[in-house]
Amino acid sequence: MPGYIISDYHGGRDPEIAALVLAIQNGEAGIDLPIEEQPDLLDIAAAYREGGFWVAEADNAVVGTIGVLRYGDSGILKKFFVRSDFRGASGPASALYAKVVDWACGQGVGTLYLDTPSVATRSHAFYRKAGFELVERSALPDGYGFPDRDSLIFRLILPATG
Repeated sequence: MPGYIISDYHGGRDPEIAALVLAIQNGEAGIDLPIEEQPDLLDIAAAYREGGFWVAEADNAVVGTIGVLRYGDSGILKKFFVRSDFRGASGPASALYAKVVDWACGQGVGTLYLDTPSVATRSHAFYRKAGFELVERSALPDGYGFPDRDSLIFRLILPATG
């Protein structure tokens, strides 16, 4: 049994989640992306109402997060972060990712996209292993805006269900 649990997030721990995300983005990756440019972190439940947000917890602390925003029949993978001491094969990254894929397939979402800083090479390896391909920005769904930090855009076409 893993040392964490994964659950749907419906609010109540936004400051803790924001602190985790900002520590990884800015402390570890050096991206310097302030919370003001990430309004989804200020009210996570509202921001992901049309999609979903999940957390991994261990010893009552949030150790991982993942979310998906819905844009028609597409989804945008967001806020996929795992605390450094919970990374690796026994950590929650794969289980968090599986939650998004299960949700997307169950909701009729055919394509997942994500934007990730070009410096996040460890993340790129995870996404490529999961079947994502690098695409041009023009492939993103209309209306999706993101704080560009020399970002790369990845896309995964999900298998048809039903």
